[in-house]
Amino acid sequence: MCLAIPAKIVELYPEDQALVEVAGVRRHVNIGLLQDDQPAAGDWVLVHVGFAMSKISEEQAHDQIRVLKMLGEQDAAEEEVRNYGLNDS
Repeated sequence: MCLAIPAKIVELYPEDQALVEVAGVRRHVNIGLLQDDQPAAGDWVLVHVGFAMSKISEEQAHDQIRVLKMLGEQDAAEEEVRNYGLNDS
């Protein structure tokens, strides 16, 4: 199953990179697809295979997290995030 996972932006870096957090796991993702709606630290984004696909509200993020839990997909989502940027700190 392909998942878009809600993640909170912790820090922005040059060259379209950001550090995000999902359920306590921090990984680097590419934010280049958000050129028209640049995110800031504290914003929520939907992440898929290491790319932030869109900005969402905090309420939408929490709703999405609840849905993932209801569907039993929370563990799969967290595992997917753990696999992003394995060489990153």
